Amino acid sequence: MLRTRVWTALAALPALLAVVLFAPALWFAAFVGMLTAWGIYEVGAMTRARTAGAAGALVVAGGGSAMLMAWAPERLWFVPLAVIIAMLMLVARVGRGTASAAVQSPAIGLTILGALYVGALFPFFALLRNRPGGVEVMVLILLLVMASDTGAYFTGSWLGRTKLAPKVSPKKTVEGAIGGLALCVVGGLLLRAPLVPGWSVAQSVLLSAAIAVLAQLGDLAGSALKRSAGVKDSGWIVPGHGGLLDRTCSMVFATVFAYYWSR
Repeated sequence: MLRTRVWTALAALPALLAVVLFAPALWFAAFVGMLTAWGIYEVGAMTRARTAGAAGALVVAGGGSAMLMAWAPERLWFVPLAVIIAMLMLVARVGRGTASAAVQSPAIGLTILGALYVGALFPFFALLRNRPGGVEVMVLILLLVMASDTGAYFTGSWLGRTKLAPKVSPKKTVEGAIGGLALCVVGGLLLRAPLVPGWSVAQSVLLSAAIAVLAQLGDLAGSALKRSAGVKDSGWIVPGHGGLLDRTCSMVFATVFAYYWSR
C-alpha cells in the first residue's frame, strides 16, 4: 500500500501542485467540499451504513462537523484534537488485536467515527491553503508528506526488519519510519528558504519532524479504520489504487497540525 501511494502521489504531483497554486480560493474550497462529501460516502460504503439510522448518523456527524469546522476552526480546536485522539485509540485497539479484521456488520460507532474523521479534518485542506501565506505552507506540507512516504518506502524496502504495527499495517517497519522521518527533516530544511523563509531552522526542523510522525500515524489510522470495517480499500475512485481515503490518510493529521502551527 505504501509503495502504491508513493508512486500514485509522484504521478499526481504536478496536478496537485497546480490546483494548490492556481485555483481561486472559492473554487478550492468547493473542491475540498466535494472531496469531503465523497470521503463521507466512502466511510458509509466501508461501514455498510445501509439503515436509515446509520445513514442519518453518517450525514449528521460528517456534514455537521464539516460545517462547524469551516465556520469556527479556532474556537473549536478541541474537535479535531478529539477526533485525532479517537482515531489513534482505534489504531491502538487494532494493534492489540481487539478489533476484528473481518467485521460482518460494523457497529454504528465506527460509522460515526469515520464520518467525524472526514468531516472534522478534511476542511483544513481549504482552511490552511486559503489563509494568507497558506499556499506556500500547503505546498510545503504536500512535499514533506511525500518525502516521508518516499523515505519510509525505500528505507523499509532496503533495511526494514522490525515491524512497526503488524496488526494494523503489516509492511510498515521501524526502520522505514526512521527513514521517512530523516528524509522529511532534510526536505524541510531544503524547502524552508524558497517556501517559508520567515521560519527559523529550528522551526523548520520541528515542523518537519512533526509532519513525518503525523503522516505515518495518519496512514496507520486509515489502515485501522479499514481493518475495523473489514475492507481492503476505502473505495474505487482511483482505478487500481483504491479510494480517496487511501490516498489522503497520510495528509490529514499533518494538515490539521500545520494549520494551528502556522497561525
